[in-house]
Amino acid sequence: MPQGTIKKLTDKGFGFIQGERGDIFFHHSSLEGATYDSLREGQKVEYSEGQGPKGPRAEAVRLLD
Repeated sequence: MPQGTIKKLTDKGFGFIQGERGDIFFHHSSLEGATYDSLREGQKVEYSEGQGPKGPRAEAVRLLD
């Protein structure tokens, strides 16, 4: 699974991960084992890549210790 760092969070329930192949969008509904409110910029995550209506998006986003 690709890994990255949370780059930006918005107050609208989505954000961006700085991933191995550039920045990738994620939605709060893609989180596993964490809530959106518990996320902080700079945290390490792993995710799978999928396709959303506007292009690539991160799915199955999990925090790394």
